[in-house]
Amino acid sequence: MLQRPLWWLTGTIWLVACSSGTEPGIRPCTGGIPVNLAVTQYVSLDAGVDSGCVEFPATSSIVEYLVVPQLATGTPGQMTSFVLGGDTIRPPAPAPPVAMTGAEEGSAERFHTFLRIGDERRSWGFAPEPPPRSPVIAPSPAVITAGPPALNSLRTFMACAKLDCSRFDKVGARVRALKSKVAIYVDTLAPAGGPDSTALDSIAKVFDQRLYAVDTAAFGRESDIDSNTVVLVLMTNVVNKLVTASECDKTGFVAGFFFGADLDPAFRNDSRSNKGEVFYSVVADPQGTLSCSHTVAEIQAFLPVTFVHEFQHMISFNQHVLVRGGSGEVLWLNEGFSHYAEELGGRSYETNPAARLTDCTIGTANCRFYAGDLLNAYKYLDSTQSHFLLPTAGIGTLGERGAAWLFVRYVVDRYAAGATTAQWNTFSRSLVQTSSTGAQNIAAVTGAPFAQVVSRWALTNWMTDDGSGPPELRYDSWALHSVFSSLSSQRPTLFPHAFPLIPTVSVGRDVDLSSTLRAGSGVYLRATQAAGDPGFTVHLTTPSGALINPAYVPRVNVIRLQ
Repeated sequence: MLQRPLWWLTGTIWLVACSSGTEPGIRPCTGGIPVNLAVTQYVSLDAGVDSGCVEFPATSSIVEYLVVPQLATGTPGQMTSFVLGGDTIRPPAPAPPVAMTGAEEGSAERFHTFLRIGDERRSWGFAPEPPPRSPVIAPSPAVITAGPPALNSLRTFMACAKLDCSRFDKVGARVRALKSKVAIYVDTLAPAGGPDSTALDSIAKVFDQRLYAVDTAAFGRESDIDSNTVVLVLMTNVVNKLVTASECDKTGFVAGFFFGADLDPAFRNDSRSNKGEVFYSVVADPQGTLSCSHTVAEIQAFLPVTFVHEFQHMISFNQHVLVRGGSGEVLWLNEGFSHYAEELGGRSYETNPAARLTDCTIGTANCRFYAGDLLNAYKYLDSTQSHFLLPTAGIGTLGERGAAWLFVRYVVDRYAAGATTAQWNTFSRSLVQTSSTGAQNIAAVTGAPFAQVVSRWALTNWMTDDGSGPPELRYDSWALHSVFSSLSSQRPTLFPHAFPLIPTVSVGRDVDLSSTLRAGSGVYLRATQAAGDPGFTVHLTTPSGALINPAYVPRVNVIRLQ
């Protein structure tokens, strides 16, 4: 998992280029779908089969609508340029979308993508080793035994030493902390200045008594293919050296990861597999001898967040692949669950973990877990036109991971049987303990078409915690306006706006918007009408004026705000 402390992250956003203007000879938008809404009523219109034309009625009073064109598809990676024209004006084709610069995706992020693609496809770029021709020699009891390893015992591991796992290094490590569910091994060649036994015991205690319980309650049990009853934590130099000091400073570092090949039955006889449940992490390196420096205090701060995230991936692999014999969860949703796990880790420090959160005070134990989720969500809401909910290139940008967390959070809020932690957990377990994946998983568990769920989510991102809208357009667990306002006060460079989603505002008949729609995401517009306005239309089409491909599930979502 990529780890960058909150104060390292930049607030840079890349926008899709837009163009506007008029074009002679454009045919008027006729035969549209009439929209007659009372205040806070909403509708989601199919722009792929219903002409893409929406008619808003005349009014004797001031009226305002939120209009959100969206691709409500459940297929990752679908995208299209679009124009949304008011009245009879259809703008010319927009400039091509500006490619994402990749500044958010350094080596560490690409490595995390590589691992999760491997989990989903059960392929990490290398074939399993062929079985030996000679009889297999049973492993030494000192290496794989039934029951947990002994404190201070030694073991040799294989660790991925390149970002594409094209090389593995042998690691000798000793058990330095042992609890009922977690055993921490530390590389015998770890740099000086690492955590002492007291610090390691404290880390193991957090993993064992808090985060293990959080993850297993929310998602289910991990496997135990090595029959040792514990999850192994390997703190090794190899992880530090996955990125250089220069890469670490620019784009972050790999704090830790789970590697599905350790559990996959196809690799049980492979020398590169450790054949057990292993969470790999950096070692403390105060002097920066391996890559960038990591003090003991920093390790104690960020490693629990990484563990609760990666442990969800381990549980998901077990539930989807080992228990049910299917493929791994699709990347965007798998990542959404792991970021939700981070949130739950933070909530475990609250007196009432299911309470509606109104603040995130940077530096506190709880905020340390979900501050990254909030920053990612800010990046998404600040430029929804630049991000997918369902990316096709791995786990996507940090903003897209923020979208995935928001979506999972919304689905739990709306479709769990109630608002207690136990009810949340029952629901989230049903999403992980299944052979269904992706959009099909969401539809199966919620009982609602994915297009309906994702369209309501798009409107909810504006309504959030307003309280005036329908209950289905609401985050019950977060007062996001209050939280983002607080973060903006604390870190104005990272959170420059009190609320990141700022729609374009236009008189309805003058709407002139062109941009890009990406799978699951929408673009936000506030359309106004003056008293006495005779009515207006908006028309969602491709830049050429054609209907958007129905396979992309184009929608025009509208809610009346005033």
